[in-house]
Amino acid sequence: MIEETAHIFVTDVPEAEDVELISAGLDEFNTERAGVNDRRTLAVFVKDSDTGRVVGGLTGRTSLGLLFVDLFYLPAELRGGGIGSEILRRAEGEAVRRGCRTGVLYTISFQAPGFYQRNGWHVFGEVPSVAGTSRLFLTKSLS
Repeated sequence: MIEETAHIFVTDVPEAEDVELISAGLDEFNTERAGVNDRRTLAVFVKDSDTGRVVGGLTGRTSLGLLFVDLFYLPAELRGGGIGSEILRRAEGEAVRRGCRTGVLYTISFQAPGFYQRNGWHVFGEVPSVAGTSRLFLTKSLS
């Protein structure tokens, strides 16, 4: 039962401190249960050599022996030349250095499942979505 003082609401613009409160609370819970607090952000960026600005890359995290790839983007002109594979290799290498044994990610069927599969990732699940698309969940052994 929800207490009288509680108020539940939905938003698409959460305050950063509210997101941090939830993240910190979950980290604390996980640490209490697992006895390990090893959650760390991981990012591999590509910078434009002329401007020095980030133009693409990968973001994710490592935790409890897993690499989670959250976001991966390269502009069209940088695709197909091996940069994406190198970004993925560097993220995987850093994850191994952090003690990870497995990687997990999801992609949309029209995004890059073939790219990940060519880099050793394997589909372990699929969830249908709208307009004939689906979310594909992939994993890779890093050991």
